[in-house]
Amino acid sequence: MSSAIIQLLVLAGIAVFLILRLRNVLGTREGFEKPRVQAPEQQRREAPEFEVIEGGPDRDIIDHVEDGSDDAHALAAMKMIEPGFSVTEFLQGARGAYEMILMAFEKGEIDDIAGFLGDDVHQTFVDVIGTREDQGLTIEANFIGVRETSLVNAAFDRDTQEAEITVRFVGELTSAVRNKAGEIIEGDPNQIKRQRDTWTFARVMGSNDPNWKLVATGE
Repeated sequence: MSSAIIQLLVLAGIAVFLILRLRNVLGTREGFEKPRVQAPEQQRREAPEFEVIEGGPDRDIIDHVEDGSDDAHALAAMKMIEPGFSVTEFLQGARGAYEMILMAFEKGEIDDIAGFLGDDVHQTFVDVIGTREDQGLTIEANFIGVRETSLVNAAFDRDTQEAEITVRFVGELTSAVRNKAGEIIEGDPNQIKRQRDTWTFARVMGSNDPNWKLVATGE
């Protein structure tokens, strides 16, 4: 036997010996073995879960009146009859109605706002405008804007389902009264004055007519 073959046999024997030693030291993996779980470097903090509580205070109401007050109960009753009713949207509409009605009254254009007036207020406006016309007086007015709008009072009749909401306005406008000759006898068309009005609007909740009517005025 040649020396080259002898060397190969010796190397093969050494290789088999090393493989057997490694098996004894490391062992073998057979069958199912659970994967190793590596601990995270930093424990993650989970955000706390908050329970949603239904039936809490209605922000649309308590943003305008005191929680638990008679006004709040009246507004809540209105919403029970008409779930789509929004106090905030009502005040926005009342703000626009204030300008429209006030300027129509100043200009004597009562027919344009008749549908937004209660019977008593409508008759009062007609009488005042008629008196001005009889005296030959005209009013030159220009509306500047509404500085403040706030809900003063709310009432609801559960029997008739009629709602009343009283709103206080602080508006700015210019106004001057002229006589038949066109002379200014009161006011100044170039001077902005601040005017405070307290108006009460009424409507039957749940009715087909969406319009609120002005049923009372005051300062």
